[in-house]
Amino acid sequence: MGQLSISLDLDDRDPEAVEDACFAAGAVSVVLTDQRDDAILEPEPGEIRLWPATRLQAIFPAELASAESLVQLATVIGCRLDELTVANVPQKAWEREWLKDFVPMRFGEALWICPSHAEVTADHAVVLKLDPGLAFGTGTHPTTRLCLEFIDGAPREGGLVVDYGCGSGVLALAALSCDPTARALVHDIDPQALIATRDNAEANNLGARIEYFDDPERLLVRTRPQGAELVLANILSGPLCDLAPRLCACVAPGGTLVLAGLLSEQANEVIAAYRSRIALSRWRELDGWVCLVGRKAGSAA
Repeated sequence: MGQLSISLDLDDRDPEAVEDACFAAGAVSVVLTDQRDDAILEPEPGEIRLWPATRLQAIFPAELASAESLVQLATVIGCRLDELTVANVPQKAWEREWLKDFVPMRFGEALWICPSHAEVTADHAVVLKLDPGLAFGTGTHPTTRLCLEFIDGAPREGGLVVDYGCGSGVLALAALSCDPTARALVHDIDPQALIATRDNAEANNLGARIEYFDDPERLLVRTRPQGAELVLANILSGPLCDLAPRLCACVAPGGTLVLAGLLSEQANEVIAAYRSRIALSRWRELDGWVCLVGRKAGSAA
């Protein structure tokens, strides 16, 4: 029995509403993809963001995609019929098919991010199993890569790690994978991100070493009195500047703060916002993006 693919460029349409309409019409799979390879970084507070140009592809059993059904679907979505691109496709398990293009990726010397369908055979590899999605993407964006490469080369000091704006939890989980004695606290304003992080932690047997916070004040209280040895924030430059007091308060004396998600020309503004608390420097740059690193004055008790 055949299947049909129905694709639509979402433009300003509500992706959740369009997805719900497709499933209500009998879709067996719905996937959101990026039309232009845009980066997804941490949203502003209160904002949940997809790519600027997002395409939806829904797979339907052929018998459910009649001309009448297509007209009805277009009406429910609120688009013209000619905006729907319809194509015959072979029968496949589409909910897993899209993963086949993703392969294990190495960050630094030993850290690998590996999709669930693949294996890493390299000697001394530290492997984190993670399927790419909205929060993590393919893992090739420079901001994520820079943070992962820093984690790979960081000292194994144990103690506490904070991942502020955790998305899929990739940074916290990578830090826990590299340092078996560490524990992590993660925060995100998007509840779906915390669900994804929890699922990924359980899939990697890291669930017992991680705590989840939707309230930033509760996370800050949890870091007291000692603070965290490593604080990571891969978010936008504006929020990074606004969050300077809070992020610095999370860092233990002698601990390290890692900031990413900003362009090279934005670095000086962020460095200035933190100067009175933690002296940041440009650790590494990649494709116009920069990772800032600083150590808090003092020493752990």
